Amino acid sequence: MEIQIKKYHQLSLDELYQILKLRVDAFVVEQACAYPELDDADQNATHLFIEKNQKVIGYLRLFQLKNGSAKISRVVTAKSERGKGISRKLVDAALVQMKKERQTESVVLQSQEYLTDFYASFGFEKTSEVYLEDGIPHVDMVLNFTSLHN
Repeated sequence: MEIQIKKYHQLSLDELYQILKLRVDAFVVEQACAYPELDDADQNATHLFIEKNQKVIGYLRLFQLKNGSAKISRVVTAKSERGKGISRKLVDAALVQMKKERQTESVVLQSQEYLTDFYASFGFEKTSEVYLEDGIPHVDMVLNFTSLHN
């Protein structure tokens, strides 16, 4: 399974549709969470995804924040593909991609609370108490990006 890495303008219409469908299926439908999935961040993001049988089965996006940090968001794996290490491959690839193209001190993300150990395995540390976002417990996390250069 090869990871595709594309800027917004490089995505085909079919790829964009499949990415958005995967995100809506997981974050809106499966989690029964009505929120603005289309948040005007996609146009400035780098999109990493994995396809299987011409379907997007794993995805995340990364982008630079105005404060100089990089951010990983919308990490998702298709329900039928969970437990196969797809999200781990994507996060690994995102960290490598940021190392190659970004000049940043840190990487931030908002983790669903039950996934904090997953992100901690990459070196992310909690920077907030648990809070509800769209009715789902989340925790802010950060990875000191300079530690990735060692």
